[in-house]
Amino acid sequence: MAAEALAGADMIAGYTAYIDLVPPSLLAGKEVAATGMTGEVARCRLALEAAAAGRRVALVSSGDAGVYGMAGLALEMLEAMRLDGQVEFSVVPGIPAVCAAAALLGAPLTHDFAVVSLSDLLTPLETIRRRLDAALGADFVLALYNPRSRRRSGHLALALALAARHRAPQTPVGMVKKAFRPGQEIRVTPLGAADPDWADMLTLVVIGNTATRLAAGAMLTPRGYAGKYDLAP
Repeated sequence: MAAEALAGADMIAGYTAYIDLVPPSLLAGKEVAATGMTGEVARCRLALEAAAAGRRVALVSSGDAGVYGMAGLALEMLEAMRLDGQVEFSVVPGIPAVCAAAALLGAPLTHDFAVVSLSDLLTPLETIRRRLDAALGADFVLALYNPRSRRRSGHLALALALAARHRAPQTPVGMVKKAFRPGQEIRVTPLGAADPDWADMLTLVVIGNTATRLAAGAMLTPRGYAGKYDLAP
């Protein structure tokens, strides 16, 4: 669906690093509007103004546009610019980073889980801390987006320290850097040995719940079948 949407567009807008991931054949002959980090509002405005003028615009996001992506901002701005009813809006589903990372780690999300972004650019750190503590206290598997950057070097360490209050030191923690992209790296360690300095903005972190364990070298969060069925031959 994404390739079809890109092929049918006459203008493609997005963050420069994400535009670079689009195959050149899908960019050929189209106007490309690429902006840098923190340029979300500017590129959204440009895309919406072009769409209002009759252009077919594809606004590129990483993972799934509806999961910490551009879909929400585009809708907010469409409403704020009073273009609802003038611009046809649709979201093309993608593979969220949390799902890509989980596939590489094994099966860590096969029971209830929570997802929290550690970026405090738009959300106060105290709000993030409350959400982390609530999710950990409720024994959710916890997936963390945006775990660390040059400016936010201590947020993942904070999350791991909070996890240590609710989890045993041997709880598996998986970190996946650049999932399914060149330079992909995967690391699984016990919570007590997890190194926050290894992560960066392109890392997805999964902290297991009290039932998560390693099976055949992969993270496993059991769904509960063993308590109801005989799984052995």
